[in-house]
Amino acid sequence: MKTFILILFISANIGFAQTTKSCCDDTPAPLMMSVFSNDISFVNAHPEPIPFKLTDGKGKMITFTTSDGKTGNGYEVKASAQTNKWILVFHEWYGLNDYIKKESEEWCDKLNVNILAIDLYDGKVASNNEEASKFVKEVDMTRSVNVIKGAVDYAGTGAVFGTLGWCFGGGWSCQAAIILEDKCKACVMYYGMPESDKDKLAKIQAPVLGIFGKQDGFITPEIVAKFEDNMKSIGKTITVKMYDAAHAFANPSNPKHDPDATKDAKENTLAFYKDNLK
Repeated sequence: MKTFILILFISANIGFAQTTKSCCDDTPAPLMMSVFSNDISFVNAHPEPIPFKLTDGKGKMITFTTSDGKTGNGYEVKASAQTNKWILVFHEWYGLNDYIKKESEEWCDKLNVNILAIDLYDGKVASNNEEASKFVKEVDMTRSVNVIKGAVDYAGTGAVFGTLGWCFGGGWSCQAAIILEDKCKACVMYYGMPESDKDKLAKIQAPVLGIFGKQDGFITPEIVAKFEDNMKSIGKTITVKMYDAAHAFANPSNPKHDPDATKDAKENTLAFYKDNLK
């Protein structure tokens, strides 16, 4: 019986791996989280967030027009002094919740730049993994690009940008750098799915800081190494920081949260923006 169960377990995982590989071949990089959401181990790597309510927030929710005739949403935090520098922040798979808003305020304080946390779920915020899995599967590539471009237009002529995101948002941070081209001066992505198409990567004009975990079973060290090789092969500037940590290690609600790795990653991120977001 034990042998049968083991064989069944292995067969199921092989089957999923084959299905994932097949899906991955045609799935755009930023939409890969919708594929991963079918894997219970990926879902379990994202513990449901501890309820948190941001009070006396320094920012505000705003709307902006998008080219598809709709509107986009975002959480805007303005710098204390006038500046043309913006960081576009991309949320995790739970959506633009109060944790992301708090993080946005923190980066505004540290860097004195404008922050716009972009809502790629169009107003939906997940409170549990079932909702998060549903919402991430509903993300449309064309709509998301329109929202990002609408946010860029909202920032105004002459704005320069950095990008920042985690997990689902890490992949979109990379995509935003592609979309922005020379308007982007610094791209930071935390354990998000990188783009593998060199023609798309060639559009990135900004240096990239990639922060990943060696224990990540989804955005694996092999995927990260390939991304780094692809970037360097076309003459792009990339710095990769690999921590001996799990996926989503920087999320404080994660049981595998690594405070030391998170602290070091934030210090590297801060220095990277100060050096490049000019």
